[in-house]
Amino acid sequence: MSLDRAIPPNPYSFLPPVPEFTLTSDDVADGEQIGVEFLFPDTVAGAGNLSPQLSWSGFPAETASFAVTCFDPDAPVPSGFWHWAMGNLAADVTSLPRGAGAADVDLGSAVVLRSDWGSYGYGGPQPPQGDRVHRYYFVVHAVDIPSLEIDNAVSPAVLSFNLAFHTLARATIVPTYLRP
Repeated sequence: MSLDRAIPPNPYSFLPPVPEFTLTSDDVADGEQIGVEFLFPDTVAGAGNLSPQLSWSGFPAETASFAVTCFDPDAPVPSGFWHWAMGNLAADVTSLPRGAGAADVDLGSAVVLRSDWGSYGYGGPQPPQGDRVHRYYFVVHAVDIPSLEIDNAVSPAVLSFNLAFHTLARATIVPTYLRP
């Protein structure tokens, strides 16, 4: 079976434009291959399923909370693949350490959602064997209200729908992964 298909555009290009702010990481970088410690278990030897360290700055002063997501538009499914999603992260949180996406990490007011792997928290990349390079959109959304009307039973798509109405600004890093 061939996985040849069109390359999807940046998924955020379909949303109303918002200002950008700065997102940095000690662990991942735009256009660079993501390390094995961040991959879903069983992808390759040593896969650690750790979420990468993230830090952000330059967001609007009126930011009342943040949402953090990781999305793969290159998954061979019509809807893409959500690897991580959380909303209602307190406005005074401006970084997440490596591994903060684990299901048992206390993130205060944050509402952590199920990834498309079916578990709460971060679920790393595991593109199909023989597929092309996948892009992973790690995005921090500056939100205009302290608490979106979500709970941990909603999907990342529902979070994204709410963010379409409440995002003040957005910061993005897009590392890649090509499975050997």
